[in-house]
Amino acid sequence: MTTHHPIAILGAGLGGLTAARVLHVKGIEAAVFDLEAGRDARSQGGMLDIHDTSGQKAVRSAELWDAFADIIRHGGEAMRILDHTGAVLREEADDGRLKRPEVDRGQLRDMFLDALPQSIVRWGHKATAARPLPGGNGRHEVTFANGHTITTDLLIGADGAWSKVRPLVTDAWPAYTGISFVEADLFDADDRHPEQAAVIGEGMLFAFRGTTGFLGHKESDGSLHTYLGFRVPEEWLDTIDFTDTPAARKAVLDRLGGWDEGLRGLVEHADAPLIPRRIHALPPGISWARVPGVTLLGDAAHLMSPFAGEGANLAMYDGSLLALAIAARPGDTEAALASYEADLFPRSGASAHESAQSLEMLFNEESPKGLLEMFEQIDTQIAAAEQAPPTA
Repeated sequence: MTTHHPIAILGAGLGGLTAARVLHVKGIEAAVFDLEAGRDARSQGGMLDIHDTSGQKAVRSAELWDAFADIIRHGGEAMRILDHTGAVLREEADDGRLKRPEVDRGQLRDMFLDALPQSIVRWGHKATAARPLPGGNGRHEVTFANGHTITTDLLIGADGAWSKVRPLVTDAWPAYTGISFVEADLFDADDRHPEQAAVIGEGMLFAFRGTTGFLGHKESDGSLHTYLGFRVPEEWLDTIDFTDTPAARKAVLDRLGGWDEGLRGLVEHADAPLIPRRIHALPPGISWARVPGVTLLGDAAHLMSPFAGEGANLAMYDGSLLALAIAARPGDTEAALASYEADLFPRSGASAHESAQSLEMLFNEESPKGLLEMFEQIDTQIAAAEQAPPTA
């Protein structure tokens, strides 16, 4: 069966849903297709800090600020940096200014889903191929694993790292960054894991020893969500059987000799199986020539490492700017796409370079020295700005 949709968005992640919502606000309906069986098919991950320069602007364009304010985890902007012995090297409280408020990724996604008509998102549609239709008019065809086929005048690839849409515009493909994560969760931490709750604090944790480090958050439900990162060869994760949780824990803990027991406990006392993740990225500064009837947003357009905290924010901002460009140019989709991509490439390129630089800063033999120096530079810049005389 084949159906036609004027605008089709592949991917019901934050970027695709933001685009759909802003289009909906502007009176333009799009169809969203997602491979998951439903909105609750899997966990959406941990906390996100939503930046005032990007993600928050997208929320406002989607006219969802009040709903967004309701899911902010106040106090979540707190941050602490430790060394491997557990010594606190820097600690910051949440100042309440909401420059980067913390929200639960799942709650944020639900906010967008709840703000769209249920008929917009088609679940259980895993794309298997996308191709341009003959005639050169910008129409495309997408086939799905469930046997459904669609045609569309505008195909938006919001389908993540391994996008089926990206090959229509570029042959760039994600590469391994040299960093692998082991993800762990501790539930009801204040009562069941007080030592680990004290280690992480109320917000974000960084704890590094050279090329190994913890990045963690206290979640809105009181759980602790941590990523233990290693600079290792791409095949290293394959040497551990993550289906054997006790053996996997031991293998990971064997790499944490000399670390503080409170930090080691983030792995040792995990309440669920450890999850391995390789970190991939597209080349920073990726761009492509204008291809009629198709474009990308979010990780499909500019997958980067998570070490600048920009991925979700950029996806939402991409989605909002693309939708606004389409709404501003009724009847001239190509002009809208050209305008959107002219902004997308330099903006995302700058963030991708920042993410790559942050990876090198965090995972090097002197870490966490570079991280501390970065915050000291920020302190100096803030102090200088506060002391500067007011402009006329």
